[in-house]
Amino acid sequence: MNRALKFTQLAAIAVVQIVWVSGVRAADAKYELKPINLPGATGAVALDYFAYDRATGRVWIPASNTGSVDVIDEKTDAVSEITGFPTGEIERRGKKITVGPTAASIGNGVVYIGNRGNATLCVIDAKTFTRGECVPASPDRDVTADGVLYVAGTRELWITTRPTLGADPAAAKSLQVFDASDPHHLKPKIKISLEGLAEGYAVNDQRGLFYTNIEEPGKTVAIDVRSHKIVAEWNPGSSDLQGLALDSARNFLFVACGDHVVSIDAGHDGKVVDSIMTGPGLDNIDYSADAKLLYAAASQAPSLTIAEVDDQGKFHLKATIPTVKGMRGVIAGKGETAYLIDPAEGRILKLMRK
Repeated sequence: MNRALKFTQLAAIAVVQIVWVSGVRAADAKYELKPINLPGATGAVALDYFAYDRATGRVWIPASNTGSVDVIDEKTDAVSEITGFPTGEIERRGKKITVGPTAASIGNGVVYIGNRGNATLCVIDAKTFTRGECVPASPDRDVTADGVLYVAGTRELWITTRPTLGADPAAAKSLQVFDASDPHHLKPKIKISLEGLAEGYAVNDQRGLFYTNIEEPGKTVAIDVRSHKIVAEWNPGSSDLQGLALDSARNFLFVACGDHVVSIDAGHDGKVVDSIMTGPGLDNIDYSADAKLLYAAASQAPSLTIAEVDDQGKFHLKATIPTVKGMRGVIAGKGETAYLIDPAEGRILKLMRK
């Protein structure tokens, strides 16, 4: 079952200056949108953190309640399905929902998957798609993985956490760090206590800093990846903090703040140098170092904002592309390609420049 793979080849999209694609339109003639349906998706799919592997040109998508991880080949848009992940229940906004794998991060020849369905972290070979061992997301088993991020500089896997069903929420006010020096075998290493729940993440391997937002106090922190200590705290000016993205070369940190994104000068005093409105409903944002572009998908607006970032960390609006309600989360691919999640329709939208 660990090697159960299914392949689905998806059809190409015809694009004109304004194109409707199953209810989605690309209103900028410079771009086209291509829907990629996920295998086994007959309705909504709980989609959250997904990852792009630059080495292989693949997009890794934990398709939560389907109990699978889907992998898109960027060249052909063919989808491979890795099945057999357990699902379980969590509570969200007072309702119980079924979830499974919800987060992915690219490691050293492997991909790490956080599964909220059974509070584990799993290892998948990045080339063969063979699933290896799965370990508890926390030694105390009161928390499960929210986001996962491989830190190459220290060969560690860092995870932001949420409480398991019925557990004390205070248990999740921390980061769990795992030793990943052997990429195929994770070992618990240290727990970093925080004031509140961590939301979003980014890492600068060159400078040895991990960034995350702390929900309740509404601040962004920088943590030294070797000492595991908080070395800086900044106020982005919002209580609704979501995803993070980073320009590692120029050291600008981008923070999603509900209906806008701010640019922080992370190389100096953490000053907010600019802000751009996107509309409400931001979640995970991303930045393309290749094109120097910020991508922010606002689920309630609903639209995708694309902005150029200059050498002072300031935003310059490049395009605003209408999407559909609920379309949140975006990840940058090569060049000006990006991928958006559409949980309501159980699909991915691939954005390409013509």
